[in-house]
Formats: sequence, C-alpha cells, structure tokens
Amino acid sequence: MRQLQGMDASFVALETKNSPMHIGSILIYNPATAPGGFVRFKDILSFFESRMQLSRTMRQRMVRVPFDLDYPYWIEDPDFDLEYHVRHVALPEPGDWRQLCIQAARIFARPLDLTRPPWEFTVVEGLDGIEGLPKGCYAMVTKVHHAAIDGMSGIDLMEAMHTLRADEGPPPELDTWKPEKIPNPAELLGKSYFNAVTNPLKQLEVAAKAAPGLAKALKGLVAKEFSVSGEMVAPKTRFNKVISAHRVVEGRSLPLADIKAIRALADGSKVNDVFLAIVGGALRKYLIAKDDLPAKTLTAMAPISVRSKTEKGDMGNQVAAMVAPLGTHIEDPAERLRFVHQRTVNSKAMTEAIGARNMTEASKVSPALWMSLGAQLYTRLGLANRGMTPMFSTVVTNVPGPPVPIYSTGARLESMFGLLCLTDGMGLGHTVQSYVDEATVTFTACRELMPDPAFYAQCIEDSFVELRDAARAAQAAPDAAPPAPKAPRTATPRKTRPPAAKGKDKGTRKGAAGTKSAAKRSKAKPTRKSKGSPK
Repeated sequence: MRQLQGMDASFVALETKNSPMHIGSILIYNPATAPGGFVRFKDILSFFESRMQLSRTMRQRMVRVPFDLDYPYWIEDPDFDLEYHVRHVALPEPGDWRQLCIQAARIFARPLDLTRPPWEFTVVEGLDGIEGLPKGCYAMVTKVHHAAIDGMSGIDLMEAMHTLRADEGPPPELDTWKPEKIPNPAELLGKSYFNAVTNPLKQLEVAAKAAPGLAKALKGLVAKEFSVSGEMVAPKTRFNKVISAHRVVEGRSLPLADIKAIRALADGSKVNDVFLAIVGGALRKYLIAKDDLPAKTLTAMAPISVRSKTEKGDMGNQVAAMVAPLGTHIEDPAERLRFVHQRTVNSKAMTEAIGARNMTEASKVSPALWMSLGAQLYTRLGLANRGMTPMFSTVVTNVPGPPVPIYSTGARLESMFGLLCLTDGMGLGHTVQSYVDEATVTFTACRELMPDPAFYAQCIEDSFVELRDAARAAQAAPDAAPPAPKAPRTATPRKTRPPAAKGKDKGTRKGAAGTKSAAKRSKAKPTRKSKGSPK
C-alpha cells in the first residue's frame, strides 16, 4: 500500500462530474503487420494480459481516507477484471476522422470509476473513411487518471503496452502480482493521524531545501539574468470560464521535418518553441474571427518533467510548470516565433533558479483537507466566472514519443494524438507529440466554449503553414541579411471570416472528413493493405 503525493492527490480533489481528471490519447494502428494481417479483440486482451507485470498502473486502485483527512492510497485491486477496462466499439459508415473525434470526445467526457484501477482503453474499429489511412485500421482511445500518471510516466505505460517488433513474444519477466486487502476506515484514520503529526517536520525539510533556490532566484532577478514582466499575467478569454461536462477533440498531423526546419527563423529556438508559436498563431486567428482577441498576449502553462532516471516507471506526477507567452498580439509568424523563444528562455531561467524539483516537492506536503476544501469551493462558487484573473490562458504540453515504429498485438502504431483533462477556468488544452517522422497538435476543449472545433483545427494548420512558408522563404534567400530585431507589433483585432474548409497546406495531412491528405501525397509511406480489424 503506497500513499499518493500532493500533486497526485490534487487531481483527485479537483475531480467533479464536469471535470474528470484523466489524460489519454487516440492511437491509430495498422493491422497489416500482425500475423495474417488481422487482429481480433480477444488477441488484444491476450496481449495486454501477458504484459500486466510491466506496468504498476494497470492493477492498482485508489482507496480514499474518510472525510479526505489525508491523501488517498494505492492498493493492488483484489477484484481486477481486464475485460472491464478494455472495451470495443465501431464507428458507423463512413467512419471518417470527424466521427472518430466525436466518439473520442464522448468517451473522454465520462469520469472513470475510482473504485477500480483508474484507466480504460476503448478499441474503435471502422476507420475506413479516414483519408491517408490503409483500409482495416483501428484506433484505441485511452483514458488514465492524472493521479496515476504524468506525460512521461504515460510514455512508460505506452512502452509496457507495445513492442519494438511486430512478432515479439511475451516478456520474460514472471508475473508475481498479488492482490491486497482493502484497508478499513479505522486503519486509514490511524495512518492519517500519524501523518498529521509528522507533516510539519516534512514542511520544514522542504522549506529548508527550497530556501537556496529562492535566494538564487532573487539574486538572478537583481542581476537581470531573467525578468518578471506583465506579459506573464494572462488576460481573460472565452476559454477561462466554468466548463460543462461536454468535450470536443480535434487535431492535425504535421511533418516533423518541417517543424524542425522552422527553428531556423529564430536562432537557438527549440521544437517546443515552434509548437508554442503555432498554438499562438492559431489562437490569434480563432479569436480575431470571433472579434475577441485581447490586446495583451495570451500565455500557456508548459509542464516540465523533473522525473529522474531512477523514477522511470513510477506512478504519479513528477512535473513542474513554466508560463510561456504565446505572442498572440503579433501578426508576423517569424516575429512571433522570435518573441516566444525569447520569453521561454526567460521563463526557463526563472524556473531553473527557483528549482523545478523544489516546486514539485513543495506540493507533496500541502495539507490534504485544505487542498480538497479549496478545490471544492473554487468549483461550487463558480469563481472562474467571477472575474478572477486566470494563471494562464491555456495548456501546451509537449510529450515526445518514440523515434522508431512500435507495435501492439503485432499492429503498427501509425499515429498518436494526446488528450488532456480540463478544469474550471481552463477550458482549452493542447498536447503536442512526436512519433517517428510525424508531429501532432491535438486539443481538448469544452464544447460550450468551443462549439466549432473543426474551425480551430484549421487555424492550427494555417498557423503552421505560415511558419513553414516563412522558413522556406528564408532558406531560399540565404544571402539576405538577417532581419533586425523588432519590437512586437500589435495588430488591432478585427473580425474575419473563417478560412475555407479546403486547406492550402501541401506539407500536412488533414484529419477532417472530406479533405485530402496532402502529406501522404508529398511524403507517402509504403504500406501493406490490411485484411481486417478487431472483431
């Protein structure tokens, strides 16, 4: 029996009917590489059953302390049932990308049963209407409670449920798993009393460790190693309100080579800076079309993993956060990327000075009762609608995926799109991922705050195209003098018509129904036609 830590417990405290605290993904598989080019649902069950011992997440359930007087505990579930956690559905014809997104949003909107191990995988077949995919492909929509995993431990879970070869057999490790007895309330209250007595000592220890970081941060601020500016305070947008129980999901697949090439527009910029600039451009386009763009730049919370090598495979969250201005007030895409890069360098310097690990450790000694009461009051009083300034406008989390193909039940993983949980005050979140030669930008949003997800997905694609074209133009004129740094130019928000449904990007693969996969035309991958999908 292991106790949850502070940040993990906060996701339990924040859980409501309208804000289920799970994260996940849409994974698309091609069964052509499986034995016989065919995968049955029972094959998937058998494959998962043979690999349970590789992940601590799969068979552990949560036990909450009465009255939430202390953090919950993980125990090995004595009633574990694999077939409850792995489900099977099919899309009606034509089975296009938009239908898959709608189905994923419906699945993702439903809270997990926290009296069982907090995860569900839903196999979705019938994807024959998605442009660019071979016939017979199927998807898997995954949901895992955020209390159990963060982005990096989610990758560890992915590794446990996948192989590097299509014909790889069961793992050699013996499954020594044993169920545990569910503790009674008296046992849990006794443990909470002991923790309440010792918690002040833990708080002093964390404060002592954090003191050098705070001193270093003050010294860096005086020495102007970084700055604290009003740009890091987010303006309120339509997405920073109380959310509903309904969700929308959409995304775009982009060539990873183009994402890397765009970095040349700003010396020293990283792939994550490019993703932030793409999201900033997309939000600018969307909010201008709604005549709702703030004059001040929007910001993103960008999680930073502080998980050490010795913690690989551990459950829970080991993340800190930095605030990244998105440059939504800047019209020129290259100028926006330079702005984003400069501000992320500043934010990283500030985070490193304070100590990202110290920020994570501090959350582990927050009193459980006050954390739970604070989360409930924030939701029940609807404070997100009462003029409170949001800490950030949205979330952009970057989760690097495998650089080589991986397989599940022998089927090759073709694409992966990440999904996020939402809370009151944060009704839009983005996940950016890389896998082999593909990059994906996916967003999860409250349906009431974003009723037109296909339009916002088009804004993401258009923002990428502008940056890609700017990078190609700069590369085509190597003798041109580099542009002098400019002060950010603020354009007056104006209402525009949404872009036409038919995209202009010939370097991307569009996911929306009825559009043609330009990326597959420009960089087609040889595939074998599959013979079937899970039955």
